[in-house]
This record gives sequence, C-alpha cells and structure tokens, in this order.
Amino acid sequence: MVALISTQSNDDSRLRMGTLLPVLCFALIDLILLSASRLMLSLWQSERAFASVDSGQIFFGGFRIDISAVCYLLVPALLLIMLATLLKVTHHLRLPLKVYLVGGSMLFLFFELITPTFILEYDLRPNRLFIDYLVYPKEVFSMLISGYKIEILVTVAGLFIAARLLSKVFDIVWPTETKGSLLQQVGMQLAVACLLILGARGTLEHRPINSSLVAFSTDHLLNDLSLNSAYSVAFAWKQTKNEMSSAEFYGALDQDELLEQVRSTLQNPHADFSDPLVPTKTMHTASFPNRKKNLVILLQESLGARYVGKLGGLPLTPNLDKIMDEGWNFTRLYATGTRSVRGIEAVVTGFTPTPARAVVKLGKSQQNFFTLASFLGEQGYHTQFIYGGEAHFDNMKTFFLGNGFQDIVQGSDFDKIDFNGSWGASDEDLYDQADKEFAELHKQGKPFFSLVFTSSNHAPYDYPDGKISQYDSQKQTRNNAAKYSDYALGQFVEKAKQSEYWKDTIFVVVADHDSRVSGASLVPVGHFHIPAVIFGNGVEHREDARLASQIDLAPTLLSLIGASGEHPMLGNDFTKPLDDSQLRAMLQYDKNFAYIKNGKAVIFQPDKTPKTFLVDGKKLIATQLDQALTKEAHAHANFGSMAYRKGWYSYVDK
Repeated sequence: MVALISTQSNDDSRLRMGTLLPVLCFALIDLILLSASRLMLSLWQSERAFASVDSGQIFFGGFRIDISAVCYLLVPALLLIMLATLLKVTHHLRLPLKVYLVGGSMLFLFFELITPTFILEYDLRPNRLFIDYLVYPKEVFSMLISGYKIEILVTVAGLFIAARLLSKVFDIVWPTETKGSLLQQVGMQLAVACLLILGARGTLEHRPINSSLVAFSTDHLLNDLSLNSAYSVAFAWKQTKNEMSSAEFYGALDQDELLEQVRSTLQNPHADFSDPLVPTKTMHTASFPNRKKNLVILLQESLGARYVGKLGGLPLTPNLDKIMDEGWNFTRLYATGTRSVRGIEAVVTGFTPTPARAVVKLGKSQQNFFTLASFLGEQGYHTQFIYGGEAHFDNMKTFFLGNGFQDIVQGSDFDKIDFNGSWGASDEDLYDQADKEFAELHKQGKPFFSLVFTSSNHAPYDYPDGKISQYDSQKQTRNNAAKYSDYALGQFVEKAKQSEYWKDTIFVVVADHDSRVSGASLVPVGHFHIPAVIFGNGVEHREDARLASQIDLAPTLLSLIGASGEHPMLGNDFTKPLDDSQLRAMLQYDKNFAYIKNGKAVIFQPDKTPKTFLVDGKKLIATQLDQALTKEAHAHANFGSMAYRKGWYSYVDK
C-alpha cells in the first residue's frame, strides 16, 4: 500500500512538472557530463592539477562555471515551453524540444571530446584558436584528416552513441500528460526561469561570473580546467567581437611604413627593429644600474587632475599635494583612455591604446604578453597585485596570473577589513594590507614589484565615517570619496616612511583615468589630464612640465629602480635626455584616437578624414591639416592593433 502511494505520488509529481521534467533531467545530465570530463582531464594532468594546494578550486570553480553554462543553454528551451503553454500547444513541443536538448548536450560533449587533443597541442582548452580555425575550413579539414584520424573516429563514435542514448532518455522522461491548471504550470515555469537566470549569472556580485572569477593559479592550464570547453569557446567568441583592428577604423597602413614612423619617434637611438618577431624590441639600459630598488605602483581609481589641488583642481588632495612637493611631479601627464583596464594596460605593459578593448580583456594577451611583472620576475623580483575588491573584475586576475604576477592579494585575503564598501575593502584597509605585504617581503630580503589598485573613489563612493571633513554636504559624492582616498594615501605614506622597506623602494602615484570622461569635442583632452608623481628615498623634488603619457612611466621607473633589459615598449624614459620631437601623448576616447605633440592634436575617427587641432589648455581649435604629424599619428593609432594581432608584444626575457 505504501509502495503504491509512493508510486502514485511520484507519478503525480512528474505529471505536475510536465514539460519541465526533460529540461531538469538534461540539466542534471549536462552537469554530470562536464564534471566527469573535468575529473578525467585533471587525473590525466595530475602532476600539475594536484600539485597545487588550491587544486580543489578546479572543481569548485568549474562547477560554478558549468551551472552558468547549462543555465544559459536551457533559458531558450524554457522560453519555448512557456510560449507553448500559454498558447496551449504543448503537444507540438516534443520534437523541437528534443532536438534542442539533445543537441545542446551533444555540443557540450563535442567540445569535451576534442579538449585532450587541444591540450596536447596548445596546453589550453579550446579557445579563440578554435574560432580562428573556422575561417580556414579547407586547410583545417585537411590537417585533421592527415594527422588526427583516431581522434576524429573517437569523437564521431562518441557523439553517435551519446545521441542514441540521450534520445532514449528524452523519450522516457517526456510526459504523456500534464496535471495542474494553466496558472500552476506558468507559475512553476516562472520559478524555474528565475533559478535559471540566477544560475546563468553565477554570482550576486557586481558582475556576472566569468573565467577570471575562477582563475586561481599562475598555471594557465589549471585555470582552464576550471572552465568547460564550450564556455571557453563562447567566451573567446564574445572577446573576438571586441578585437576590431584599428586599420578598419582609421585606414590601413603598410607595416614597413608603420614601423618606420614609430621607430623615427623613439628616444632610444639603438632601436633598429631588426627582430621580425618582436620588431620594437630594444635594449633598455637603466640610468642607475647600481640600484636594486623595489617598485610600488599606487594606481588611483578615477582621480583626474580636476580633483587635485596642485594641478589646478579642487582642494581635495592635500596629502597628494604634499607628495608632489617632495617627489618628481609630472604636471602634464595624460591617461591613454577612460577605463581602469586601459590605465592598467598603459602603466603595467606600456602598450599603446586601440579602439578595441584593453589587452587585459583580449584573448591573445592572456599569456606571454609583456608586463613589468614578467620583466622584473625574470630579474628575481617577487611580483604581486593588491586589490580590495574582487580581482576577477574586468579579467584582471586572469591577465595578471598569465603574465608574470606571482601573487594576487584581493579583499578576501586581507588580514582585516574595518570597512567593506560596494567595491570591497576601503582604501585604508587596502593600504594596511599593502604595508604588511611589503614589510614581510622586505624581511625575506627579496626585491618586490607591487601594483596596488584603490577602489574607494568609485561610485557609489562608500567610505567610513569620521575620517574627513566633507567637501560636499551629502556624504556619498565623488568629491568626498576623492578626499577620503587622499586621506588614506596620506596615512599610508606616513607609515611607509617609518618602515624598513622605505629606503629601498621607489613609489609612484598615478591615476588610471579621470572619472566619467565626457565632452562635446571629439576627444575631451582636459579629462585625460591625470596626476602622476614618483617619490621615495633618494628621489629629488622636481616639477616636470614636459608632455607625458601613462606609457612613459614604465621605462622611467625601470631606470629609477636599476632594471636593465630588452623590452618592446614605446614609452620614453624621462631620466634620459628628451627633445620636444619625442614628447607626445596618445588618447583613446571610445572609437576616436588623439595624438598630441608640439601643441597640436591629430584626431582619427572611424571612416573619416583625420583632423588637426591646436591644443589650447583643455580646448581643441581646428587648424590646417598637418600632413607630417598625421602620418606619425596614423602609425601610432594602428600600432597597438597590429602589434596585438601579429604577436609583437610577446614577452622578451633575454
């Protein structure tokens, strides 16, 4: 009797679930498939996968990614079911739903079956290279037939068997009838829809889940194992949509002419561009070769010159103003863009801006891309990134781990957090953690490079009470947040001056960009003006009014810390002689590119003739086209995209 009641209860539950049952069943199948594949791949790569104390992250992070991927797949199926239910035509739903669910599972299986071959070839899951190959079907098919017969046979056989089994499973779980009213059915479907949307998003944080969120290792394969291959390819496809070449916007330029124009502007007289793989590779000889200093970059969120008293802005930064009176203050330095990742791109890699997304987020630059961390790591430095929020934001974590940063310290790793804002730990907590990190590294006697990225000066401008006298009457404003961020900076610098590591460290404070750059001009030049000051033991005070760019900081800092070596950066070293013809700034404002030099700005817009302007402070005044400057600007506007596409910025360690 009990068994009969239990059976009837189960049957009633199945009938009430109706057409939702196949969806939920295939969700479970797909999750099991992806998890099993990850386990087998990890066992295959066990020497690497289980060597890390954090190897559990492969499976925990991977399961989160799998849930997101499966939920994205099932959302269209659920929408189809809801539509059919409302129209009362669910009896016509069986075939299209079967094709979709079985096809989706087959897609997951296909990518997992080809993954071992891809790992053997590239040490990665299928990614943007898979997409690139689709452009050349004839060549790729010939390659597969000639070299991968067994792999093709196994894949085809696996897919054939899986298709038969999955079809039978669908037939078994497909309901012959449905119980419940229309309102009950739609209500249940809406509830499942909400769960699918939440699962697809993968997190309640600011941004949806992405591959950077589950990255945890400097071994890129381990980070890739935390994904599934269908997700990896989909993510790469999404990235390729943002990799538009500058030539498609501003007009093509012959490679030799481009390189000749760029070479003619470089400060280094020994730049001969003789290496065909890395043409801009040159030998950088430090101006202070006998030094071995630590390097700390304090990257300030959204701190434009308009908020800095010493640069003619609002009186919000008394502590930064004081540092400017003590250190090497650049009074005419410009950001390359309007996003944090663009600032990171310029400051950490010295890369020129493009109309595409910053290299921090592009596929080809996730490994073997030149950064200060990779350069200094080869010289015995401990390299780290410290951030009070979630390091996966804007793909920072993946980019850094793949390009020389040995250590990521994010908010969840902090020893203490007295105030947690919307974007993570307050700047005070950030600097307290940074001070502890620096003190510990100094005790170990190892030089270090650290990028410290603040976040308190970011909307919605959260900061602790009782720290500052408010500039605005309302607390959570941009001005008040800038003032608090400056307060935290001042506290840190005073503490650092009393530390043991102070005497061996060069610091630089620089903004990533101004806040909310806007303006009616093609490029609002005034909003790109940002503070930058180098300071530390042995750095003499200097007011430097020469035109400078964020990309000039890296070569200058390498000289100051005594680091010599080859690199592909185009930036100027301000510790060495420079004439006016070598001073320039490059600004990317959405799809518009500005090249500023000698009081003029050449601006390129997509599919339009470039224009020349006189730069009068923050204003641009139209003037006659400067042909020579336009050629030079064209080369620099196209350089970044060409360098990225051709791999010219690959890491040079010798």
